[in-house]
Amino acid sequence: MARKPVTWYIATPADGIIEMSRQAGTPVNLAASVGQVIDHPNPCANLWFDETRFSYFRMVKRVGEALEDTSIWPVTWPIRLWIVEPLGETGSWSQRHYPYRLLAHQIRVLAETDAYLALGAGGRDVLDVIAQQLPERAARWAAAWDADPEGMRERHRNWVHCGGRTCGSGRWARSVAYATLRSRRESAAQRWIEYLARNTVDQVLDGADVSLTARLYAHGRATDLAVAAQHQARFDAYVLDALRGVDLDVPAPAAV
Repeated sequence: MARKPVTWYIATPADGIIEMSRQAGTPVNLAASVGQVIDHPNPCANLWFDETRFSYFRMVKRVGEALEDTSIWPVTWPIRLWIVEPLGETGSWSQRHYPYRLLAHQIRVLAETDAYLALGAGGRDVLDVIAQQLPERAARWAAAWDADPEGMRERHRNWVHCGGRTCGSGRWARSVAYATLRSRRESAAQRWIEYLARNTVDQVLDGADVSLTARLYAHGRATDLAVAAQHQARFDAYVLDALRGVDLDVPAPAAV
């Protein structure tokens, strides 16, 4: 039985230039090189352990790790995702620890593909949550906290440790989500998602009259909601509702 061909990915900022190559002063533009073979402008002699700024092309076959080790900072969106073919001699730092990564001094740029794939299996849904849901929810979460800080602190503590009648605890759901991300090789996607979620909250709340604790609460709710979107085809409601914090959005019962 023939093996399925391996697809290799490289992520770049929106201009298509490999960020490490830009920082090294030898910019390599993948957007201008589709269909072409690119030789590394300054290949290292010590294969594959030369850790200067840009020693080799770095690519991954697990698309959820495409945003790892890119030097793209600050985290932003959109990015661009490229399918490449490694040519010539290739290597890796460690097949045990980095079985999904490959290093090469020559590549062919085959095509550009959908950038949301770099955010994992639920990447399209994650972007929808960040763009369409978080702006309104962030303001509501912060307002709810500042309207009743002590009450929300207690409710949040109960959610983290105990959960509710129809869903697990927040701490448990997070551990399930992050363990799954590691096993599915989507850890870089998860880190990027969390940055994008927090950035969206900050954009909404900057200039607003909210407390620091309300902002931090909104950060946590936003990252959990985005991670739930990443997993919504994998988990049942018991896990997803815990991540979404559905009980925290139910109005607290009035005091007798």
